[in-house]
Amino acid sequence: MKISSAFCPPLACLATLGPLGHLRPAPGTIGSAIAVFSGYFLASHGAGLLAAATLLVTVIGVFAADAYSQQTGRKDAAEVIIDEVAGQWLPLIILPLDPWWFAAAFILFRFFDITKIGPVGMAESLAGGVGVMADDIIAGLLAAICLWSAGLMLGGFAI
Repeated sequence: MKISSAFCPPLACLATLGPLGHLRPAPGTIGSAIAVFSGYFLASHGAGLLAAATLLVTVIGVFAADAYSQQTGRKDAAEVIIDEVAGQWLPLIILPLDPWWFAAAFILFRFFDITKIGPVGMAESLAGGVGVMADDIIAGLLAAICLWSAGLMLGGFAI
């Protein structure tokens, strides 16, 4: 997917969430932490708002990550963290508004995102911005499945 060069700078800025993606060490972990806090705020206004925001960030993220890749010539640069936001928000959608559940979501998402187990690693091989976003979306879905299962074993929580 080719994006007009007129849109590359703003989209590239979105891909890194401005200067946040350039923070070191561990920009992906920083992006995930930002996502947990912002996700908690959005979820406090309803899971529907968080779900809509997740969908919007995912779609924008595909174009933003692709623009950044085109601008820099790097496929999945560490400073691109919009993918962490979308992926981290996914499990938060199903969770009760409880800091312990959100902390567990953070840990599980980071585990799946860093280890690239199974389908996470396969999704990363997709081309362009889709590949950049896909591995984090799959990591978020795996974290959500684990948390949902844990919630069932612990007596369930309202979804």
